[in-house]
Amino acid sequence: MKIAIFDTHKFEKSYFETANQQPRAHSSTPHRITWLDARLNSQTARLAVGHDAVGSFVNDRVDAETCSQLAALGVRLIALRCAGTNHVDLQAARLHKLQVVRVPEYSPHAVAEHAVALLLTLNRKIHRAHNRVREMNFSLDGLVGFDLYKKTVGVIGVGRIGQVFAQIMSGFGTEVLLFDPQTPTAFAAKVGARVTSLEELLQRSDVISLHCPLNEQTRHMLDAQRFYQMKPGAMIVNTGRGALIETRALIQALKSGRLGGAALDVYEEEAGVFFEDLSERGVNDDQLARLLTFPNVLITSHQAFLTHEALTAIAQTTLQSLDEFESGRPLSSPAFTSR
Repeated sequence: MKIAIFDTHKFEKSYFETANQQPRAHSSTPHRITWLDARLNSQTARLAVGHDAVGSFVNDRVDAETCSQLAALGVRLIALRCAGTNHVDLQAARLHKLQVVRVPEYSPHAVAEHAVALLLTLNRKIHRAHNRVREMNFSLDGLVGFDLYKKTVGVIGVGRIGQVFAQIMSGFGTEVLLFDPQTPTAFAAKVGARVTSLEELLQRSDVISLHCPLNEQTRHMLDAQRFYQMKPGAMIVNTGRGALIETRALIQALKSGRLGGAALDVYEEEAGVFFEDLSERGVNDDQLARLLTFPNVLITSHQAFLTHEALTAIAQTTLQSLDEFESGRPLSSPAFTSR
């Protein structure tokens, strides 16, 4: 098949090229890949002309108009190089007879471990200490953190990633509280955690980590009201989706001192900022610029997935989906079920 991969990044090309040359269960022929720097949207969809499929990443905008254009060009498959589907109009894709596949599990350990790294770095102020010693400042003033041992950690969203994070936190000797609409009672018993309501989790947790998908029910899950319900001084970690948090409310909670800190790998308006080098012209986003001024805010640019194992799995799963689609086999990773 011919696939146009949009929003190409240097870090992923070698993984796709390696996987494309390796023998696979349902194909012995490499797919023909066109690498495109442009993000997929209604203005760039025309670049997919002559291709059977497109590859999409998290900050593309695959809305109804984009789906219409892709279908008109003869594209039949949209392959998401991620687990989330919130940037795709799945109803429009179905209407235009476009099949959508995703990578449901690339490495839950990669994301969960990054969440732990963010938490430890923010709490123990490792990023600030690192900058100090590079300037030959070896003082310890202002670098006091707290023991995680015997603290309460709330995990919102207990899928594969949330479960790994909860297991790690259990190993630190914390009390782990879980909130998920699909109550994970068996898992909770396994790791010694407790399933609770969102309200109790917010009120009791010293640390809150978000691991849920973005949809209409979870958008702005943490807003001004939720921040007010939190335990004063609590820290939040978000490696899920940026819009789980209302940025304006987050800034107010930080300004008021009610929130102890925020460690973010995702941001509500990250498209056009994350994955880009803006060192020459700066950030044209007042809210992100304000967040970067807080000493108790740590931000990484959507890199939680960025491990060798995860990139390998993303490439292999995406190419497997192309193999299955081309051969007419049932798709193992569909974003929706065809009707």
